[in-house]
Amino acid sequence: MVLKKNSKVYISIIVILIAIFVIFSLDNSIKQYGNDKESIEKVISSIEGYENDSIEILEIKDIYDMRVVGFLSNNNPAYIQFFKNQKGNYEWRHIEKSVNQSFASYLIQESNNEAKLLKFMIVTNQANVISKMQLGINEQVIQQEFNINQKSVTWINLPESKGDTYTFKYKYYDKDGKLIADN
Repeated sequence: MVLKKNSKVYISIIVILIAIFVIFSLDNSIKQYGNDKESIEKVISSIEGYENDSIEILEIKDIYDMRVVGFLSNNNPAYIQFFKNQKGNYEWRHIEKSVNQSFASYLIQESNNEAKLLKFMIVTNQANVISKMQLGINEQVIQQEFNINQKSVTWINLPESKGDTYTFKYKYYDKDGKLIADN
């Protein structure tokens, strides 16, 4: 009698453990991560507002435990950020697109224990006519040239700022050097 009760307890425990294992395995297999180009495209397509968009990955860049992906969403410049979880998988945290633009800049911030990075990521599509940008950051000016009419991702490292505050001023020029816009 005692042996039957013990075996029922052991069988119940085993069934519960198997159920927990199956549920945990299914949860991990269903969750999508940005570990490679194919899975990044699947993650983007699973996000509300991007489900029916055509996605073209332009660049994947890893910065510390962050992965930043510049892409075109229905030919609109966009980016998505992933962060590496404890298991080494990349989970998405932020996504953004610039509708009806051919040139879009995004401020990317990341830090680890040793350093803090601040970068501009510029994503362009083939309709881009901006060939040069002057970026005023506090008291410094950075000039960046671009290939016109090309899909691209360009990175600009921003200088450190005293007090962690930044003021940005932009000037955009066409291929003939004529000012297109400024702020």
